[in-house]
Amino acid sequence: MSSHPRPALAVIGGSGFYDFFDNDAVHVDVDTPYGTPSAPVAIGEVEGRPVAFLPRHGKQHEYAPHTLPYQANMWALRSLGVRRVFAPCAVGSLRADWGPGTVAVPDQLVDRTSGRPQTYFDGGGIHVSFADPYCDDLRAAAVKAAGEGAGHLRVEPSGTMVVVQGPRFSTRAESRWFAGQGWDLVNMTGHPEAVLARELEMCYSAVALVTDLDAGLEEGQGVHAVDVFAEFKKNLGPFKELMRRAVAAVDGTDTCERCQVHAGVSLPFELP
Repeated sequence: MSSHPRPALAVIGGSGFYDFFDNDAVHVDVDTPYGTPSAPVAIGEVEGRPVAFLPRHGKQHEYAPHTLPYQANMWALRSLGVRRVFAPCAVGSLRADWGPGTVAVPDQLVDRTSGRPQTYFDGGGIHVSFADPYCDDLRAAAVKAAGEGAGHLRVEPSGTMVVVQGPRFSTRAESRWFAGQGWDLVNMTGHPEAVLARELEMCYSAVALVTDLDAGLEEGQGVHAVDVFAEFKKNLGPFKELMRRAVAAVDGTDTCERCQVHAGVSLPFELP
């Protein structure tokens, strides 16, 4: 691993977002105590700084949301030197006014998944602060980047994202329930990714691209995977450019003080 630059920042690409670098990148195979990640980690440059990229679902979308190696993915990035992570993802909208093409930088998360390994600490009394699941510094960088130009994409600087188990989409009743709680977005991969990043003391921010209105918002309509992928592909170019600007806008490369949640705590193992 010593033959490649040490990236302090990473981008984890979601559905349809399987590559990031236009120039040559080094691909690094990483093994972890939790198995191998979704794909080899690509290390390239953005505005002169080394950046890691990992396609969340694999290069060919081999992994469904409930089968993703979340623990291996986050551990692999940390072991390569990553301390700050942007996590672009596809989402459904629970609001009629946030239609396809909207980019939201959520500030809150609701977990509705089940059965997913969601911690590195099965013992030792380790409990991390997660009241605010996303890093303020990274969120600010993403919002700043969007404000500098996101093409035709509309940008929302906050929002609550509910993460469902998948791989099925929500029923109409579930969708209406989520919207009735005041939640804005629905997604399948944002948890446990966010909390694993927090446990590894990595700053983390989701950046969500709306691909559809969820089932409860349009009577007679439902969410179809082919339409989701088509909408994401249509907006992929400007979305990638937004992510490049977000990476360039990050001030500093180390974990922010707020995301260093283990200060004064004796961990049962050393972080990679």
